[in-house]
Amino acid sequence: MHQYSLNELFGKFKENEIKRSDLEGYIYYYFFYNQDKSCLSHWKRDEYEDYVSWFYPRMRKAIDAYNDTGSSFEAFMHKFMHNSSKEYRVRITTRNVTEYSAWCAMVPELYAREESPEYFHDNDKNDLLKFISGQNFRKDTKRVLALILKCYNYVSDDFIDRIADRMELDAKQLREMINKIQKLRQKKDDAIFHMKERIYCQYYRCFVYEKRLLLIQENTAAYNKLKVRHEKAKLRLEKMRKRLSTIRTDATNKQVAEVIGVKKGTVDSSLHKLKAKLGILAKKSLLN
Repeated sequence: MHQYSLNELFGKFKENEIKRSDLEGYIYYYFFYNQDKSCLSHWKRDEYEDYVSWFYPRMRKAIDAYNDTGSSFEAFMHKFMHNSSKEYRVRITTRNVTEYSAWCAMVPELYAREESPEYFHDNDKNDLLKFISGQNFRKDTKRVLALILKCYNYVSDDFIDRIADRMELDAKQLREMINKIQKLRQKKDDAIFHMKERIYCQYYRCFVYEKRLLLIQENTAAYNKLKVRHEKAKLRLEKMRKRLSTIRTDATNKQVAEVIGVKKGTVDSSLHKLKAKLGILAKKSLLN
């Protein structure tokens, strides 16, 4: 059937000499091996082959849309291909812009970047080192334990092994306490994680809109429509970031007290005394 034209193939289909699935296959082969006869003869071969594969599932719609009102089936298919090729190019361009945006977006430039908690001012670092080197962990075991559980998100296994030895605690027991507070915080931590994921997605959506605007002519209907979407997306992103900034990621003193097995007031007092000892003034500190 490869030697037949599209008009002849469609005629055989109308006469029930070939099935619809066969017609679609023949049309696919016709376009695949006759790029020089199509309106996309100027495209690169690999790009053209990708397009024909993308076009194939849409062939049924094209066949159903054809009405013999003077234009031949072959002319109709070439026109349909020409129009769909524009859609294909837009999709490819959007995908490329998205990939480019993802690679170009650096972590420090993220609207929703994660900031490490600020514990001390720079001029307090020397005092902190002196305090740690001379600290009696055995004497302040409960206070330090409360601090560790309070900052459970930043505690590593290696740190647990080292600090447990200095506090004369069983490392296994300390891990069990941290696991317990993680379970208490699981629902809240999951909510924070999913919120961050949504913020990251919203950030990339804004980034893609911004890059796509550079490819569209200004003061056109498409440009103005995309610009409105971009502005709404940025506004929503700022609201999401503001909401996330109000959420505390550390354990509450009540949860710490529950894990240790003491009253909440005891934890409040312990952390307050540590804060006073360390001279912590940063507003973002987990101890405040």
